[in-house]
Amino acid sequence: MLSGRRLDLLDPTPMDIEIEDIAHGLAFVARWNGQTVGDWPYSVAEHSLLVEQLFSRANPGIAARWQLAALLHDAPEYVIGDMISPVKAAVGPGYGALDDRLAAAIHLRFGLPAQLPAAIKKGIKRADRISAWLEAIQIAGFSRAEADRFFGAPDEALVRGARIRPRAPVEARAEFLATHSRLMQAAIA
Repeated sequence: MLSGRRLDLLDPTPMDIEIEDIAHGLAFVARWNGQTVGDWPYSVAEHSLLVEQLFSRANPGIAARWQLAALLHDAPEYVIGDMISPVKAAVGPGYGALDDRLAAAIHLRFGLPAQLPAAIKKGIKRADRISAWLEAIQIAGFSRAEADRFFGAPDEALVRGARIRPRAPVEARAEFLATHSRLMQAAIA
């Protein structure tokens, strides 16, 4: 990793995880395999920020630690990249196991339980699907009907005012780090 840490993908430990590595990696991983409008690819860092915002909107007053979990929901992709669901299925259960091991180490590193409570995981997944819906119609060329069919029509109150603007990796990385810092401080307060 750029921090100098060595990460064993098959046996990751929390001590080998640095938020700067995660933010940097996610800021350079393109969602939708880069098939989005704009001068910059839409990064996993930007997607993670949006998921955290949507999760927080859907769950007013939820503890900062769970907002942090939402921000970090795709953190393993900083080393394994972002794959569309059909490719993940074709790779098989090995991909899921690798993702789960990395997620557990990341969670422990930042004071979260290795396995998130089912209700939190479900809420984050819901925000993730709403994010995918927004991305689909705003930057990936889907019609609203197509996005509704693939991701489900979201609650209008949750998406009102949400605008996606792909930006330079350095900007996405900085906002990811700032959000992480704010949520970590709130979680320990």
